[in-house]
Amino acid sequence: MAAPASRAWQRMLSGRVLDLLDPSPLDVEIEDIAHGLSRVARWNGQTKGPWAFTVAQHSLLVEQLAVRFRPKMPVPWRLAALLHDAPEYVIGDLITPFKAAVGLDYKALERRLMRAVHIRFGLPAEPPKTAAQLIKRADRAAAFLEATQLAGFGTTEAHRFFGQPRHLEHLRLKPLPPAEAKTRFLKRYRHLAGQKG
Repeated sequence: MAAPASRAWQRMLSGRVLDLLDPSPLDVEIEDIAHGLSRVARWNGQTKGPWAFTVAQHSLLVEQLAVRFRPKMPVPWRLAALLHDAPEYVIGDLITPFKAAVGLDYKALERRLMRAVHIRFGLPAEPPKTAAQLIKRADRAAAFLEATQLAGFGTTEAHRFFGQPRHLEHLRLKPLPPAEAKTRFLKRYRHLAGQKG
């Protein structure tokens, strides 16, 4: 008797079934992304406050910082910044040291999911290099703020790992309840998608 085939898909609350190895843009829904990201904790949940600082909140912060760094950033790339960690609604948020340990297979899976998300929301599968670099800069600045304000890093230690962004000292992070993080993420998505369309 043959062994049952291993399952490589995820059923979403929307009813969609997403093939993790060959994800279709048609199976990606913004509500599923917002719901998942609002329940995935950054820093493996090792943060201060009554709530985890979620990937949904982190995504909002990255988009905010990207626009701060380039105020005239085109709307499609602002949307790409908001969605930069969207695959984590399915695969979770592995901390960077663990991603390195897992290796290339994880990164390939993450890239396939990211391409499906981009195509689903009318973005190029791969953003231009300048947009990708700006999003990465905002992502690192967000990590620095999160590390020093929420995750127990000293400034010197965080600077070593994430660089030290300038003129962001006034930004204060406060973890939100998951439902509020989800609502804010969806509101921001709808605003950007409305401008894009």
